[in-house]
Amino acid sequence: MFTVMFHSPRIAPNTGNAIRMVAGTGAELHLVQPLGFDLSEPKLRRAGLDYHDLASVVVHESLPAAWRALTVGGVPPRVFAFTAGARTVFTDVAYRPGDVLLFGPEPTGLDAATLADPHITERLRIPMLPGRRSMNLSNAAAVAAYEAWRQHRFAGAV
Repeated sequence: MFTVMFHSPRIAPNTGNAIRMVAGTGAELHLVQPLGFDLSEPKLRRAGLDYHDLASVVVHESLPAAWRALTVGGVPPRVFAFTAGARTVFTDVAYRPGDVLLFGPEPTGLDAATLADPHITERLRIPMLPGRRSMNLSNAAAVAAYEAWRQHRFAGAV
């Protein structure tokens, strides 16, 4: 399967919605600190409803710690950074198991330093109408995650 990663998420309900989404898709959710909330916040728990025990959620103290944890057999994962400024559309990628879909914090998105990280394989965008700033974090993650899963014929789904 693949990994959805939120770098420094700020809004608890977005992360709660993502927990519910990864539980439904079989993806993993990796959260990179600092978080803008406590994982026990009622808003997060309510958004995730009873999916917490069905979801794989991992918290990393930093981005370098996340890269170390996701490297398997000395091979780092492919990392796709989602940003409104990218040229490549997210549907133009052939996703592979183990890929990381990286999203930045609300409301700023990924900063320049993170986008310049050598672990980033490619920057991707989700098309939108002109004049719109961005999608909601959990919605953008769901759009991307379902595209990656669709490309694998919704493996494991009934």
